[in-house]
Amino acid sequence: MSHSPKDDSSHHLYEPIEGVEKLESYRIGGYHTVTIGDHIHNRYQVVHKLGHGTYSTIWLAQDQKNDKYVAIKVCTADSNPLEFSVLSELSNSQQSSTTSLGKTMIPSVLDRFEIKGPNGTHPCYVTVPARMSLSEAKDASYNRLFQLEVARALAAQLVLAVEYVHSQGFIHGDLHGGNFLLRLPFDLSQLSVEDLYKKYGEPEFEAIRPFDSQPLPPNMPSRAVLPIWLGEASDKLKLPEAKILLSDFGEAFSPTKQQRFESHTPLIGRPPEARFEPHKPLSFLSDIWSLGCSLWNIIGQSSLFDGMFATEDSITCEQVDALGMLPPEWWYKWEGRHIRFTEDGKPINRDPYRSWGDRFEQDMQEPRRRKGMPCIQPAERDAIFKMLKSMLKFRPENRSSAKQILECGWMVNWALPEYEKIRRI
Repeated sequence: MSHSPKDDSSHHLYEPIEGVEKLESYRIGGYHTVTIGDHIHNRYQVVHKLGHGTYSTIWLAQDQKNDKYVAIKVCTADSNPLEFSVLSELSNSQQSSTTSLGKTMIPSVLDRFEIKGPNGTHPCYVTVPARMSLSEAKDASYNRLFQLEVARALAAQLVLAVEYVHSQGFIHGDLHGGNFLLRLPFDLSQLSVEDLYKKYGEPEFEAIRPFDSQPLPPNMPSRAVLPIWLGEASDKLKLPEAKILLSDFGEAFSPTKQQRFESHTPLIGRPPEARFEPHKPLSFLSDIWSLGCSLWNIIGQSSLFDGMFATEDSITCEQVDALGMLPPEWWYKWEGRHIRFTEDGKPINRDPYRSWGDRFEQDMQEPRRRKGMPCIQPAERDAIFKMLKSMLKFRPENRSSAKQILECGWMVNWALPEYEKIRRI
């Protein structure tokens, strides 16, 4: 989006603050300035900050009409205007409403409105507050693991949610751990604002510092707000607490109504066809690749593909190490192969080289042994391998659908039974 001459924020860079949104995005078309105590839409009083995404900040507010806490997602002025309609259609759909468990994992929109500010007009959506994302839960844990029964239940719900989204004709387009939210295990509205602050801490602020030491422009907040922590470390999470919501439909679309060719999913989970077949539109099966990467990350300690200093070439190299050679037309198109592989796909000049089996041992089994957690037994391991490898096929048309994944051995015998234990709690 172009900046108007009055958009002074486009000329400033700011010292980054951990846990806070990119401050340069307070610009024309970007974030709206919100702070603690604001009254929004003559109804919602902001009491804390829940977090942020690339296209929104999320705030905890008191609904003064219903005397409940809500989450308000304040989107950037240039965010996808279709997100609300997608989410509304998914949460209000009557199709499969009595049979689809996945529908219960889609956030219900309680209210919708727009607010105008110095950076533009911002869509706002009101939902029930969530506890934390799965990524945040792992970041809070030293060993970055979920207990095995918790991982199974989370994985089952994630596949159920994606199957439901696909059954309603939508592609999510941005499946990763930051967009899988854990529900609060209790009603936050039992606490007054004062009790909330006593239990979780009062809002904390940090000064915003431009690198050029110039005064803050008028379309910036006067200070940054640090998010509240309502969560729990992943290894401490108990099975009854392992209930999720699939969030952030800012990249979602219906392929019957529009085509998308560019994936904005993080590189570690981005489907390879987005790189090697950029002329072909993304599909439901593009979601399946990202879903497979997400399931590995739930069961294991870290990502299947190493995201440290990730580039397209480094991720493709990781994919070939784990899954074998690319399809021939992709292989010969990939110029970066020459310094990493022989022409027949053998790795060269690389230490360490990690096969699929190496990754399983290093990421799933060894960390569990060190922590004294139960390891994955051979029968379950084989079922996990069969499921994930059916999802992580290079050619999209060879991947399992979400419905087929729900019918696979690991889902039927391990994952879904764990979720069934907590479904009605």
